[in-house]
Amino acid sequence: MSVPKTMQDKYDEISAILIPYCDEHLSEEYKELCLKALEKLCRKRPSPLSSGRANTWAAGIVYAIGSNNWIFDRSQDIHMTASELVAPFGLSKNTVASKAAEIKKMLKIGLSNAEWSLPSMMDTNPMIWTVSVDGFLLDARYLPLQLQILCYQKGLIPYVPALKKAEQKANEES
Repeated sequence: MSVPKTMQDKYDEISAILIPYCDEHLSEEYKELCLKALEKLCRKRPSPLSSGRANTWAAGIVYAIGSNNWIFDRSQDIHMTASELVAPFGLSKNTVASKAAEIKKMLKIGLSNAEWSLPSMMDTNPMIWTVSVDGFLLDARYLPLQLQILCYQKGLIPYVPALKKAEQKANEES
């Protein structure tokens, strides 16, 4: 992805906050998703980043991506409270949560959107795998191969689970 020249300075300013934050508090996966969100916000016409403070946008991006990946759930490897997440930015939880809600709406960030799920959490997010077949909600991971392929071709699931399992088994045997 590329950033429009008119937004490059804003991208640089916000990424200079995001990158060290992710390096210190999160992970490489989080950093990649946060930078992807930043790039998409830069490419919006007009970009919402044109107004507002860089640290508010950075905090909102982290909060949006984090909350979409259960960062507030203590059972996760990387977890923290909302207060812990926003403290390094020097902002209130309410300010950041409000900005995150705005970002989620603009970028269509949601639990069922695989684009905003950490790759390491893809397999454990049931919302990504839920598909409707004749009005029934089903887990695509348990559908027959042909239906998994059809779901993948229609963009309903991020990959074909049965083929991934077969590939993993072949790698283990070799």
